[in-house]
Amino acid sequence: MPTGPQTVLVTGAGGAGRSTVAAATACAAAAQGHRTLLLSAEPARHLAALLGAAPEGAAAAAPVPPADASAAGAPEPVDAVPGLWLLRVDSGAEFRSRAVALQERGKTVLDLLGAVPLDEDELTELPGAETFALLRALRLAHDEDADSAGWAGWAGWDIVVADMPPAPQGINLLALPAQLRRYLRRLVPAERQTARALRPVLAQLAGAPMPAQWLYESATRWSQELAAVQRVVESPATVVRLVTEPGPLAAEALRTAGAGLRLHGLALESVVANRLLPAGSADSWLAGPAGQQQTALAALREKCEAEGVPLCELPHLGRDPLGPEDLGALAAAARTAVAPGRESGSGLHPPAGAESGPGTDVPYGWLEDRLAGDGRLVWQLPLPGADRDELELVRRGDELTVGVGPYRRVLSLPSALRRCRVSGAGLKGGVLGVRFTPDPELWPEQAGSRPAGRAD
Repeated sequence: MPTGPQTVLVTGAGGAGRSTVAAATACAAAAQGHRTLLLSAEPARHLAALLGAAPEGAAAAAPVPPADASAAGAPEPVDAVPGLWLLRVDSGAEFRSRAVALQERGKTVLDLLGAVPLDEDELTELPGAETFALLRALRLAHDEDADSAGWAGWAGWDIVVADMPPAPQGINLLALPAQLRRYLRRLVPAERQTARALRPVLAQLAGAPMPAQWLYESATRWSQELAAVQRVVESPATVVRLVTEPGPLAAEALRTAGAGLRLHGLALESVVANRLLPAGSADSWLAGPAGQQQTALAALREKCEAEGVPLCELPHLGRDPLGPEDLGALAAAARTAVAPGRESGSGLHPPAGAESGPGTDVPYGWLEDRLAGDGRLVWQLPLPGADRDELELVRRGDELTVGVGPYRRVLSLPSALRRCRVSGAGLKGGVLGVRFTPDPELWPEQAGSRPAGRAD
């Protein structure tokens, strides 16, 4: 059973009202008696108006400090509405504080090089800083030791709702911790730390920490932080809610995003059709857009029913939602997440006898042994909604890169497949089957069997 708070990650089409849906989702959870935290990088005044909180309170939600910062002055989530706390992630302030801390850790080396450190007030946030700030805030919200470590108000949540960037950036952001950990393992492999015993001596001779020492220490620290975020993202208690405003391209966007989510092993909890206009209006100007929405909504509904994903329909209030009353009007449809671990769709589950899940080395999908039949092993990768024309498969050594549109994941091959050659692939029923044939030079011949392709 998953431990810690249940987490709802809200993403979707740009401009579809993700922040509003995230706030309504959080309000719905709080109204049901759950101690709820809302994480968002939206401007302070926007959040204050949306939640009906005092602007000073929203603006006071400070950035998340660096890992080695003292507890003094640590940020505290702001009490926005009964049962709901808000933490605005200020990526600019966090970037500056972390950059200053990094300079302090490398002060000896910088002095040796004659470098002049940058002051905090002259540092400008770099692109991508918001991504890391949001991931770090998400990790701290799940840290059970946060209060004991001096991070007041961070622990004890029932539900955490995160207002994510739009797709595909939002989905790629969730895959970032695993990808960065892979990069670190390749670029700074811990097993290749040579001359460990000589580094202190060399450091004394040089008068500065040897690069290998601080480099490996930094890589280890980064890897640990990324691993903590990855555990949150991949937890059975974490689900994703996709938001769209029904239109001609809504079903297509949902299809691509759904395939990307499954590729990264993320659970799609529901789809939210936002800002629905009233149908059947006598006003011809309103009837046209409403009719177009209903046509798109029918396609969305059909798509969601085929994949077993709930569709939430939120009405257009005739104005921008502002304050608890407006959010309350939307909260009934913006339900909290469904039970953790729920799987949807048909034909996307491993059959009896297939190798899959904990205790195996199959990182995704399941492995079918067909050696006795057609002499192949088939790695089945569930990708509901994927289109054949947007798929990409590349094997490199003991890894398989799988691409679906703008999404890509590098998977480690199960041990049995490392001794095989890729002999084909096919997409059927939302599942990509990658066929592997044993390599006669690597596959050990056993009594009563022989590698596929070996002549009699």
